[in-house]
Amino acid sequence: MKTQGQHIDMMAPMVGGNWNNGSNAGVFTLNLNNARTNSNDNVGGRDSISMPDAPDGDTGKRGMCCPAVSEINPAASCSRTTEARRRNPKRHGALFECAFTIENLYSGYIDARKKKRKKAGTFAFERSLWPNLLALHEEVHSGEYRPLPYRKFEVFEPKQRTIYAPHFRDLVVQHAIYRVIYEIFDQTFIDQSFACRKGGGTHKVSCYTQEQMRLYDGDLYYVKLDVRKFFYRIDRGVLRVLFERKVKDRRMVDVMMMFANMEGDVGIPIGNLLSQLYALIYLNPLDHFIKRELKARSYVRYVDDFVIIGVTLDEAKRMKQRIEEFLHVKLKLELSHWTISKIRRGINFVGYRTWKRKKFVRKHSMFRFSRAVKAGKKDVIVSLIGHARHSASMPYFRKILERYGAFDQIPKGAQKCFDTFSTHGRQ
Repeated sequence: MKTQGQHIDMMAPMVGGNWNNGSNAGVFTLNLNNARTNSNDNVGGRDSISMPDAPDGDTGKRGMCCPAVSEINPAASCSRTTEARRRNPKRHGALFECAFTIENLYSGYIDARKKKRKKAGTFAFERSLWPNLLALHEEVHSGEYRPLPYRKFEVFEPKQRTIYAPHFRDLVVQHAIYRVIYEIFDQTFIDQSFACRKGGGTHKVSCYTQEQMRLYDGDLYYVKLDVRKFFYRIDRGVLRVLFERKVKDRRMVDVMMMFANMEGDVGIPIGNLLSQLYALIYLNPLDHFIKRELKARSYVRYVDDFVIIGVTLDEAKRMKQRIEEFLHVKLKLELSHWTISKIRRGINFVGYRTWKRKKFVRKHSMFRFSRAVKAGKKDVIVSLIGHARHSASMPYFRKILERYGAFDQIPKGAQKCFDTFSTHGRQ
C-alpha cells in the first residue's frame, strides 16, 4: 500500500485458513476449528512476505493466496497423516489415496529397483518410466489393476520351496503399499519379533536369544516350536480380517489381498515383498497371546520359529499345549517340530547352535562352506563368513580356507572378519 509517496508494509485485514489445512485454506475462509479455550483460532490473513512452513523448504509461492502445504506437497501431508496414525491405535482410512499417488508410486519404483538395476524387467520398465507409472496409476484407480502371473521356480536351500517371483511393475505397486502400511502394523508388533523388520535380522535375534539364556539357571527349560508349512497354510480369510482390524479402507484391503492370492484355498506366495509383512501380521496374535496370556518372560520369534526360555518342565508342557490349541482354533495352523530341553544343552535356532558362553553355526553351514571353498564360489564363501562372523565357528572356517590356499583370494572385508573374531566371536 502506498500513501503520499511512502511505502508502508501492512498485513491485509482478511480472515483465512492456516498453512496446514487443505480444504479450509485460503484468504476467504473463516477457520474456527479449535476450542474456545484455545487462543489459536486460526483467524487472520496471510501477508505478502511470510511463507508456509513447507517441509521441502522454499516453494517459491508467497502472498495471501498461497496454497496450503497439503496442496503444495501432497506427499508431505500424507507423511504427516501417517505420523498421526502412529499415535492413534484405531483403524485407518484414506490409505488408498496415500498409497497410489504418482509421487508414492515413483518412490515405490525407486525402492523396487534397488539392487535390480541390471535386470531385464527393471530396464524395460525404466525405458518408459512415466508412461508406465501413469498406466499403473490409472489401472489402480479405475479398479482394473491385476498383478501379472508369477514366474515360479524351485530352490533347495535349506529345503525345497517354490518361489513366486512378481513382475517388476507389480513389485512397484507392492513397495507403494508397503511404504504406507508398514508403520501402521509395525506399531502393533512386539519387540521380540525380529524377522523382516527394520533393525531386525538373524544376528539380532541370535544375540537376543543368548542374552535371555544367560538370565536363567542352566537346569531350567526352554520350549522351541515351529509352524508346519507356514506360508502355504495361511488362511486368507483370517488374514483379511487381521488387515481390516487396522485398515478400514476397503479398496486398500482389496489391493493388499491381490498379493496374497495363489492357487488353492489357503497359502500366500513366497517371494513377494508383502508376503514377509503378511507373515508378521498373521502371527502377531500368537505373540500377544504368549506374552499376555501365558505370561512368558523370555520369548523370541523369527518368522515361524519361536522359543520360550526359562520355564520349568511342567510350564513348558502346559505352554506347548495351549499354543497348539491357539494356533488350531484362531489361526488354523499346526505345529511341525518342537523341542523341550534344558537350557544348558543349547538351543538350535535361526541357523546357530547357541549356548550361554558361545555359539556355532549349524553343521549344514559348515558343510556348505567347505563345498564352496573347494568349488571357488566366492559369493557363497563371503555370505557364510558374514553369517558366522560373530560365532565360534570362525577358526574352523579359516582352517578350511588355509587348507585350500583360498584365504588370500577372498575380499579384504571378509578377511577382516577373522581379525575381529577375538573381540566379537567368543560370546
